[in-house]
Amino acid sequence: MLAVTGNNAIVDWVILELRNSANPSTVVTSRAALLQRDGDVVEMNGTGAVVMNAPPGSYYVAVRHRNHLGIMTATAQSLSAVPLAINFTSAATATWGSDARKDIGGNLVMWSGNTDFSAGLAYTGDPNDRDPILVRIGGTVPNNTVSGYFNEDVNMDGVVRYIGDPNDRDPILVNIGGSVPTNTRVQQLP
Repeated sequence: MLAVTGNNAIVDWVILELRNSANPSTVVTSRAALLQRDGDVVEMNGTGAVVMNAPPGSYYVAVRHRNHLGIMTATAQSLSAVPLAINFTSAATATWGSDARKDIGGNLVMWSGNTDFSAGLAYTGDPNDRDPILVRIGGTVPNNTVSGYFNEDVNMDGVVRYIGDPNDRDPILVNIGGSVPTNTRVQQLP
């Protein structure tokens, strides 16, 4: 599976949630799935549609990622034994709440920068998503870097970097609006 290259290469993992159709704040079931380079979400073996442990019915479908704000369908989806494709990158797929996704070149994506798996993005204040980046690199020398797989690697280049280009704190500022560091962005999940 890890030898696969191109669009079907596995680049990360996500949590898929099925939520109650009458009360979407209630998670009925959740499970991990793999994320391919082209955005497809597949079974843990690297191929095939994800099978959820729930009876056929209508559910809200949510996706959560280690350092992004979660997203969810705007309406409950009818799920059965036949696989259902939900394209969250398309504007045709409505999502719960408002401004739940970011538009990058016509593709809608999840908002990045959630270094603490909270319900929002914050650049300043307590807690915020910027300080964990500094803590990860040692806390005192802002030009240190740490290589590896960490939630604080906001731009997902394999290096946690507080200053310099590319760094992992600038995307947080951009994603809260770019000019007012006290702004926040709230995750659009009930």
